[in-house]
Amino acid sequence: MNQTEQDVEAHFDDIAGEYDESLPPHVVEHYLAKRIAFVRELMPAGSILDVGCGTGVVASRLADAGYEMTGVDPSAGMLEHLRNTDDRVTAVQGSATELPFEDGKFDLTMCVAVMHHIAQPELVHESLKEMARVTKPGGLVLVWDHNPRNPYWKNLMARVPQDDGSERLIPEAEVVTGLVDGGAVIVSTRQLGFVPDFVPPRLLGLNSRVERVVEGTPGLNRLCAHNVVVARRR
Repeated sequence: MNQTEQDVEAHFDDIAGEYDESLPPHVVEHYLAKRIAFVRELMPAGSILDVGCGTGVVASRLADAGYEMTGVDPSAGMLEHLRNTDDRVTAVQGSATELPFEDGKFDLTMCVAVMHHIAQPELVHESLKEMARVTKPGGLVLVWDHNPRNPYWKNLMARVPQDDGSERLIPEAEVVTGLVDGGAVIVSTRQLGFVPDFVPPRLLGLNSRVERVVEGTPGLNRLCAHNVVVARRR
C-alpha cells in the first residue's frame, strides 16, 4: 500500500463515527432505496461484494433484501462499525487495487461513491480491473460514482467530512476503459440522481419526480449526479 492509500485509510478511520450523519437522513434514504432497487432489478439473488463498503449501510440494506453480502474496505475504523452493527455482512479489510479474493468469486461486484476517493488514474484503473477479476464469468460489475459533469459536486464535497480535497471525479469513459481492460463487456451506462442534499423533507417527493424527468431527458440527463456503469465479465 503506498502513502496515498495509507492517508485515505487514516482519514476514514478518523471520521468513521460521523460518516453516516454527514448528509440529511431523508436524502440518504432516497439514494439508498434507489440503489437497492437498481441492484434488485439487475440481479434478484446471489452473492455480492461491496468494494469500499465503509460502515456497511448499502451492504446491510442488500442483506435485508436477501443477498449474501461481503464488504471490503481499507479502513479498520469503518469495518469495526460494520461488524458492530450487522454480523450478516462479512467484513474484510483490504484495498480495491488488490482485492483479497480469488478469481470469479462473486455474482455481482459493486462500488458506490468509491472511485473518486481512489483518485489516482493508475489506481482507479487497477481497482476496476480487480473488480472484474473477482466477478464470476457471466457475472456483473456495477460502478456508481460521482459524475464530473454535475456542477454541484464541488460545493457539496467542500462540506462533508469524507472529502478532504484529495478526490478526483472520474469520467465515465475512464470507468468503461478500466472495466473493459479487466475483461468485462459494458452492458449499460447511465446518469442517475438529481436530488441535492439541501432539499427539505416536505419537497422530497416533488424533487424525486423532477429527478425522474431529468434522468429520462437526453442531453439534460448528462448533468445527473452519478455515472452508473454496468458490465458483464466475459
